[in-house]
Amino acid sequence: MATVNSTDVTLSDVTYRVHSTGEASPTALLFLHGSGPGATGTSNWKAVIEELGDRYYCLAPDMIGFGDSEHPENPPSGMKAFNLLQAQTLWELLDKLGVDKVHLVGNSMGGMISIRMALSQPERVETMLLMGSGGAPDLPITPGLQHLRTFYADPTPDSLRALLESFVYDMDTLTGVVDRVVTERMPYVERADVKRSHAAMFDPKAGPPAFTDEELSSLPHTTLCVHGRDDIIVPVESSTYLAKTMPNATLHIIPKCGHWTQIEAHDTFVFLLESLIAGKF
Repeated sequence: MATVNSTDVTLSDVTYRVHSTGEASPTALLFLHGSGPGATGTSNWKAVIEELGDRYYCLAPDMIGFGDSEHPENPPSGMKAFNLLQAQTLWELLDKLGVDKVHLVGNSMGGMISIRMALSQPERVETMLLMGSGGAPDLPITPGLQHLRTFYADPTPDSLRALLESFVYDMDTLTGVVDRVVTERMPYVERADVKRSHAAMFDPKAGPPAFTDEELSSLPHTTLCVHGRDDIIVPVESSTYLAKTMPNATLHIIPKCGHWTQIEAHDTFVFLLESLIAGKF
C-alpha cells in the first residue's frame, strides 16, 4: 500500500489541500470527491489511492469549498457556479504540479466537475470514470439527496450517520466504515467556513447544474459511467442518460450497491478503473 502524502498548494487566488500517492508524473489520475457534508479527498478516496499509488500518480484534492482547501468568503451561488470555479482552479493546480494529462475519476459531484474540466480543456483529458454522477436533466430530488442538501438544519453526528447510511446498500458489512467517516467528517461539519460553502453550493435560488445534450455529445473521450443499481442518492437514470448522450461512453451498473461504489464494491471499482486506463473499453 502506498503512503498518502498531504500538502497545501497555493495558486494565484486559492489554496488546495492535495492528497497524493505515487511518483510525480506528467500524467496523473485525478480523483474528485462528492458533495457530502464534511467530504474531503481522503474520506472518499483514501483506500483507492493507497492501492493504486504503486502503479500511478494519484491526486485526490479537497475541492474548493470543502475540507482544508479554500473556502471563498463570497462563494459562488449554486452547484453549477461552484463547479465551474472548482474546474478552473483544478486546471491551475495541475499546471502548478507539472501535470499535462489526466484520467478524471469523479464521484457524484466530482463526476460533474470532471465533465466541466473536459469541456474547458478537452485536449488534456485521457479518459473519464464518472461514478454515481449527477448532471442529467430533470432528475428527481431523492429523499437522500434532499437530506444532503438541507443537512445543516440538523448538523449532528446522528444526522450525518443517517445520511451516510443511505449512501450504502448493505450496512451489515460497513458499520465500522460509516462510523469512521462520521468521526473524520464532524470536525469539518462544525466549521463556519464549511457551513458557508455548503449553503452557497445548495442555494435553493440557484438553477440546476444539468448539462445540455450539446455539451455532452461534444466530448469525445472514452468514458465509463459506473453506478450502483441501488443508489438512493443519485438515481441510476443519471448515468444511463450520460452514457446514452456521450459518444464514447460505456455504462456499468453494479448490483447490491449504493452511492459509494468505490467503498462497497472496491475491488470491482479498481478493476474497472485500471481496465479503462489500459484501453479495454
